[in-house]
Amino acid sequence: MVVEDSGLEASYLPALVEAGYVLRVREPDWHQYRMFRTLDLDVHVHNFSVGCAEVGRQIAFRDRLRSCAEDRSLYESVKKKLAKEDWPDMNAYSQAKSDVIEQIILRASQEANHRSNIRLG
Repeated sequence: MVVEDSGLEASYLPALVEAGYVLRVREPDWHQYRMFRTLDLDVHVHNFSVGCAEVGRQIAFRDRLRSCAEDRSLYESVKKKLAKEDWPDMNAYSQAKSDVIEQIILRASQEANHRSNIRLG
């Protein structure tokens, strides 16, 4: 989700809470990032401000998982493996999966560059 300024929680937080989301992560030092999830823990909403470079990376990752069964399977297997471990906090869990996420984002970027070169060529 992209809002004008994710640091201004009053502009969007009440509507998300009313819709059943809980603010789970607040990282003002990292792109004014916020993450919400449902009480059932089945939906996560990542929130950034307009113009944040991280939005493109997140979308590239999402799109790569949607279009590439191999990367989707890789990510699934890593998450299942990590889910069996005990984590001191969410940051440790996030850090543990960051290498595979970066690999997938890199492949998404390389594929996008390749497609762009084909159109230009």
